[in-house]
Formats: sequence, structure tokens, C-alpha cells
Amino acid sequence: MRRRFFIKGIAAFAAWPITARAQQKVPVVGFLNADSPQGHGRQLSAFLQGLGENGYVDGRNVAIEYRWAENRLDRLPAMAADLVHRQVTVIAATSTPAALAAKAATTNIPIVFETGGDPVQLGLVARLNQPGGNVTGVTQLNWEILPKKLELLHELLPSAGVIALLINPTDSVYAETQLRQARAAAHTLGLDLRVLNASTEHDFDSVFADLIHLRASGLVIGEDAFFNSHVKQLAALTVHHSVPAVYKSREFVAAGGLLSYGGSGVDAYHLAGVYTGGILKGDKPADLPVQQPTKVELFINLKTAKALGITVPLPLSGRADEVTE
Repeated sequence: MRRRFFIKGIAAFAAWPITARAQQKVPVVGFLNADSPQGHGRQLSAFLQGLGENGYVDGRNVAIEYRWAENRLDRLPAMAADLVHRQVTVIAATSTPAALAAKAATTNIPIVFETGGDPVQLGLVARLNQPGGNVTGVTQLNWEILPKKLELLHELLPSAGVIALLINPTDSVYAETQLRQARAAAHTLGLDLRVLNASTEHDFDSVFADLIHLRASGLVIGEDAFFNSHVKQLAALTVHHSVPAVYKSREFVAAGGLLSYGGSGVDAYHLAGVYTGGILKGDKPADLPVQQPTKVELFINLKTAKALGITVPLPLSGRADEVTE
């Protein structure tokens, strides 16, 4: 009798950790993005690395629910609402439209955003150093370096008189800020700045037709979520129409665009992953100041430059983080 009781006790004790583990609730990260997973491999790896630095590994002690809007921004509110309905532990909203949709969907679930814009102007946080509420994250502030993009294009095209700026007029915060900065920079450089607008794919054909009509020597593509989601298409159009152009992302140059200059998306996603892991460990978004990557990357497509008949100065190519030949 005692022996049977002892064996049953050992068996119950041995089974206890398994039962306890089965009953433990694994935290869930809702990963929300306006784009598609294609072309985001480096960023996603950086996010997972940042998450891992806090001890969280997908499939082991955390589950990640991925939601990609595939460039259909109208899908984001429903996707954000679904993540809220599933009561995820934290939402990692890794694009500006995703962050805005997540913020509109919940005031309770912590949100970590990644954006290229000003989080205060976008209404994501009240202050950068003290976000307050349930939202914090990382900003690349790419719109602040638009004048530098204009300078780089001017460095490649020193004889250019007319340069065009492409903006999305439906995003008034970005559009007005970038336009003001670009006009000031163009005045300093002695350039005639012409403004072109696009808010749908159908606008692209008229944009490049207008470039020819305006006799613009180059194109600066402004920071905007819509342009982010069509970066490969924009790069292909600049190649097809032989337009020297600069955008913010490495993907633009990889797809054939001439030049890119902007904050490191990989660094931004890594920082977002670190913050997400910190929140899983108990950190409060209100206490986490908005971060900004310190690295700004320059990429040059020398093959495209050669096709356009542009000689890239050695000092400029020497400053590049990567050149494509």
C-alpha cells in the first residue's frame, strides 16, 4: 500500500512540470505591417534578433502573429482590430500606416511602432522622451534628411538646373514639411524645384511624362508610406525613363534606382524588437522614450549611373555604405 502510494506520488510530481507548462500562457506578439514580407527579410531578421536579446524566441517562449497588408492600407484597421480581439500581449506596428491603425484600435495593449516620420506630428505619442499612454517605438525621421538627398543628387548632377520632388498630397503632414525643407535646400543650391504629386499607381505614368515636359534633370522621391509600398515599381520606372533619382531605401537601389539615402531600416527594426522584448518582460511603453537609429546609409548603383552617363565622383562613392556594380 505504501509502495503504491509512493510510486503514485513520484509519478504525479514528475508530471507536474509538464502540466504546469501546458497551462502557462505563452505571450503573443502581433506583428502588423502595411507592406508584404517580400523584401523585408533583413528587417525581420533584425527584429527577431532584438527580441532574442531579451530572451524571447519565436516558437519557443513567444508566438508571433504576422499580419501583412500587402500594400492595401484599407486592410489595416481590420487587421489591427483582429489582433486586439485575439488579446495579443503587444503589437509591433512596423510601418507608419500600421502604427496609426494600431493606435486607433486600442488604448490598452502596448504598441511598439517603427516609422520614418515624426511620431509627435503623426499623433502617435505626446512627447519623444516621455511618450505616455500605451505607445512607444522607433523613428528614422527620414523626412528630416530630405535636403541631404537633394544635395547628393546635385553632387551627381552639378550642371542640373531643374530638379523635381515627388510627394503624396494626401499625406498633408509629410507633404507640407518635406516641401518646405526641399524649397529651402533648392534655394541654397540654386536649383529650380518642381513639385509632382502621386497618391495612386495610376498617377505614376503622368508623373514621368511631366518630368520630361519639365526638362527635370533628376527626381527626389519624398518619404511616404505609399511610395514605400511601391518602391520596386518606382525604381523600375526611373530606369525605364532614364531618370536619375534618389529615395530613402536600399531596396530602391537594389531594384535599379540610382541612389538611396536614409536611416537604417535594419537598425530601426532591431530597436523595435528590443523594445518589444522589454515590454514582454514588464517594461511600460509610457516609460520608454522614442528611439532613433544613429546610422544613416548611402547606397549607389554604379551600373545605373553608367547607363545614365553619370560619373560618380570618387569622394561620393567612397562615402557609400554599399555600391552596386
